[in-house]
Amino acid sequence: MRRISKDPEERRNEILDVAERLFFSKGYAKTTVNDVLQAIGIAKGTFYYYFKSKEEVMEAVVMRYIGAGVAAARAIAASPELTVHQKLLQIIMAQKPDTEGKQQLIEQFHQPDNAQIHQKSLSESILQLTPVLTDVIRQGIDEGLFRTPFPQETVEFLLIGSQFLLDEGLFQWTPEEVARKIQAFIHIMETMLGAEAGSFAYVLQMFEP
Repeated sequence: MRRISKDPEERRNEILDVAERLFFSKGYAKTTVNDVLQAIGIAKGTFYYYFKSKEEVMEAVVMRYIGAGVAAARAIAASPELTVHQKLLQIIMAQKPDTEGKQQLIEQFHQPDNAQIHQKSLSESILQLTPVLTDVIRQGIDEGLFRTPFPQETVEFLLIGSQFLLDEGLFQWTPEEVARKIQAFIHIMETMLGAEAGSFAYVLQMFEP
């Protein structure tokens, strides 16, 4: 029987797709490289041509997930039809998991043995989203909506604050505590950006289930 030769990028994505599916169904810790090999029907050498380990596969899955959100953010930021606040809201919403599979991926990040991958996902998300959001904030400054001499640094502090403090895998806040922290976050955002009070009320949508 003749073996089917696939394009390297296609083969790499196939490995990621199958591994991602197994991580969801079995859990990352219980999934082995052999599980991935059997599910695809490839030799071990083929797998190791693309990835050195299961950890590297998970990291690639994470980066692909983040990359999709960042690509969506760039497209939104470049749209001339959207206002600054429309761009910010849509960029925020584009980062939320929109499928059960993505939600399961995030839940895998919160497992104790995935702490390093979780940290990597948070840092990469901040690094890649910062320049996109900074451009939108600069547009807001040009239009007189915001007043800050540190647009990039403000974005970095806001992203780190929101992603770390409100991460369900790190803290177990009560619903009342979360609600108060969200209100505080909106106030802090408006203060740091020099925005009109109440102009960021729409950020509440970011935390709706």
